[in-house]
Amino acid sequence: MKKSKLALVITDGVGFRNFILSDFLTHANTIFDEVVILSCLPKKVYATHTHLRVVELAVFEERFKTWFFRKAKEIAHLKLNAKNNFGILDNLQANHSKLKTPRGYATRFIYKLTALCHSEACIQMFQKFQNYTFKNHQITEAYRAILNDEEFSMLFFTHQRPPYIAPLVYAAQKQKLKTVAFIFSWDNLASKGRMASNFDYYLVWSDLMKQDLLQFYRAITEKQIAVVGTPQFVPYVMEDYQVLKSEFLKTFDLDEHLKTICFSCGDISTSKNDELYIETIAEAIQNKTIAPVNFIVRTSPAEDPVRFEGLVKQYPFIKWHFPKWKQVRPKHQESWSQRIPTIEDVKQLRALLEYCDLNINMLSTMSLDFMMFNKPVVNPVFGNTENGLYNDQRFLGYAHIEHLVHSKATKIVKNKTALLTAISQYLVHDNDAVCRQEFIKQQVGVPLKQTNEVLVNSMKQWL
Repeated sequence: MKKSKLALVITDGVGFRNFILSDFLTHANTIFDEVVILSCLPKKVYATHTHLRVVELAVFEERFKTWFFRKAKEIAHLKLNAKNNFGILDNLQANHSKLKTPRGYATRFIYKLTALCHSEACIQMFQKFQNYTFKNHQITEAYRAILNDEEFSMLFFTHQRPPYIAPLVYAAQKQKLKTVAFIFSWDNLASKGRMASNFDYYLVWSDLMKQDLLQFYRAITEKQIAVVGTPQFVPYVMEDYQVLKSEFLKTFDLDEHLKTICFSCGDISTSKNDELYIETIAEAIQNKTIAPVNFIVRTSPAEDPVRFEGLVKQYPFIKWHFPKWKQVRPKHQESWSQRIPTIEDVKQLRALLEYCDLNINMLSTMSLDFMMFNKPVVNPVFGNTENGLYNDQRFLGYAHIEHLVHSKATKIVKNKTALLTAISQYLVHDNDAVCRQEFIKQQVGVPLKQTNEVLVNSMKQWL
């Protein structure tokens, strides 16, 4: 009997965190005869984390023709699914271009083309054309050679969207190797563009995400999908990353007699009002409008925190937590994908989640992180079309956020008074624990301690 051999395709730093720093490899090594890492990150980053063999993949960079058909595929997908979906409509509008560049002109042409051609059949046609543009590319040939040499049973892609994985998926398809994709985040299906390619099987967080996948990808059938939860939160139940509260207090230089609130930032592309929210809270603390608290701000690992320099100087009592992620390859078409978290950062993030009393964020996934520890969350969205602020209230119309709104798992606030009231209320009394627990059950369909076991067994059944 041929041995089972899994190719674990680590596409980026978040995939590294989810599948290398969780207990995924423990379960994968038990179920599969052999696991080999195919890495879009430099090989050296795995040295202290695993003894598995790592094959570093050459970096594929899109040429214009490849980009054109990928863009056409994505815009057609958005247009096909735009009806009654504000998030997709919003992204469709955001993808418009007024640039007087080849890609700017091409984007406007694509919008005209897809006005007529945006059926599932058209999307698959664009996918075929995209594949054709790199079928003979030297990197595609290199991927073919790797797959020939390794004789994998299955390729597992830890993220379904990065454009640079498309040639590897294509090479696997041509060799009739089974491909599995993990749906990366809670918002990817209901508001984002098309996946990088077609896969044979899909791993999703929940039954809700399964229904989204069937809705937005009409060619996929139920038998191709398994509900496995997400390893994104698994480090929160692993002893390796647990920190004592005394160590947490010391690390952040906190007053042990005060409650602690944490503001977690998004990146500047979608959370442009973060400075305003931080300043509002800091002023309230300084003016004693709210009770005395420790105030920690964790910035986004996706960006350089330079935009907060003024606040660092203005409010010296704020404890800043700049994520300890390393840029392991600076020259890359998606440089953010080449940042990886340190063990120290995973520990400190877990400590924040476990020991802070309240989180504030602008509708980010961090809401889920804090809910994993059943901590109350406030989501400020001050901006709208009339007040001159960046319009973050529009995100309330996104499908995945609508589920959050309806769940009443967090307090969503639209002005300064409401924000400070919500903070004060949660510091005294929390009535929303049950709503949070129900929301987590809806969003994450498998208990964290079972996630990677279920995930690996789901893949094994498809061999």
